[in-house]
Amino acid sequence: MPAIGPFPYPAEGKKPAAPPQLTDEQQKKYDELLTTVRSWPTLPKTSAKGAEEEALSDLERMWLTRECLLRYLRATKWNLAQATQRIRETVIWRREYGTDRLTADYISEENATGKQVTLGYDNDGRPCLYLLPNKQNTKTGPKQVEHLVYMLERTLDIAPPGQETLALLIDFRNSSAGSQPSIATGRQVLSILQNHYPERLGRALITHLPWYVTTFLKLVSPFIDPVTKTKMRYNEPLTDHIPASQLMKNAGGEVDFEYDHSVYWPALAKLAEERRKERIERWEKAGKLVGESEIYLWGGDEGSVAATPTATTTAEAPQPSA
Repeated sequence: MPAIGPFPYPAEGKKPAAPPQLTDEQQKKYDELLTTVRSWPTLPKTSAKGAEEEALSDLERMWLTRECLLRYLRATKWNLAQATQRIRETVIWRREYGTDRLTADYISEENATGKQVTLGYDNDGRPCLYLLPNKQNTKTGPKQVEHLVYMLERTLDIAPPGQETLALLIDFRNSSAGSQPSIATGRQVLSILQNHYPERLGRALITHLPWYVTTFLKLVSPFIDPVTKTKMRYNEPLTDHIPASQLMKNAGGEVDFEYDHSVYWPALAKLAEERRKERIERWEKAGKLVGESEIYLWGGDEGSVAATPTATTTAEAPQPSA
C-alpha cells in the first residue's frame, strides 16, 4: 500500500473506548475548575515576574476545552488547586513559547529528511508520530525542541473525535550516538511533555535500542514520572499495537512509504489546517465557550455543551500522568 502523506482517518473499527463516568466528587471539582478558568479576565504574557497581562485570545479560550481541564485534573490526582495552577502556567508557556506561531515554513528545514513523520493510527485510533533519529539533519539546539512541539500539535490536530492521546514510535535503527539529544535537551523535552501536555501520551513504542540509548534512558529516567514509564514499551512487535494497513513496511506493516519533503510536508500542514478551521467554525457557531466538548469540536457524534447543559461529563479514571 503506497502512501505519500498522512492518513486522514484510522482503520475501520479502530477507535478510542468511551471514558468512564465521573464520580460526583470529580464532577464537582470539574465544575469548580471550569468556573475558575471562565473567570480569568487576563493572564501574564510571560512567566517573568511582573509581566504585563492581557486577555485570553479566542485560540486560548478554544484550547481550554472540557477534556483539557479534565486532563489536568487527572494529572494532578484531582487536586483542584494544582490543576488550576498548572493550566495557568501552560497558557502562559504557550504564549511565551509561541505554540500557535510555529509555522510549517519556519519548522520546514528541521524535517527536511523526514526525521519525524505523522502516519497512521494505532488500534485505539491514536495518531502515530514516528521519531527517526537516523535521519537527524541538524545540530542540537532550541529549534529541534520547537520542531517536536510543532509535530505534537499537528499530530493531535488530526486525531479522531474522542481520542486525546497519541502514540510515539521511536526507532533507533541505524542511528548513531551523535544523533542523540543532550541530557539537557532530554530534560527540557520531558519537562514540556509532562508539564504542558499531560495525559497526551498514550503509548511510546521504542525499538532497536543501541547501548548508548539505553545509557541515555537510564540517565533521564529519574525525570520521567511513574505513569509515563508504564506507557513505554521496548522492542515489541509494532503490529501488536498498530494495524498493518496503517504501519510503515520497515516497521513491520504494509504501508510503502518513502518520505518526500516536497509532498509530505505541505500535505501534513494542509490536513492539520483544515481540521483546525473546522474546529474554529464549530466553536464559533456554538458560542465560543470555554469548556467546550472536544468530541464536538473534532466533529464527533456529540453536540456542543451549550446544547446539552445537563449532560453528564465523562473522564478516565483518576491517575497522574504525562
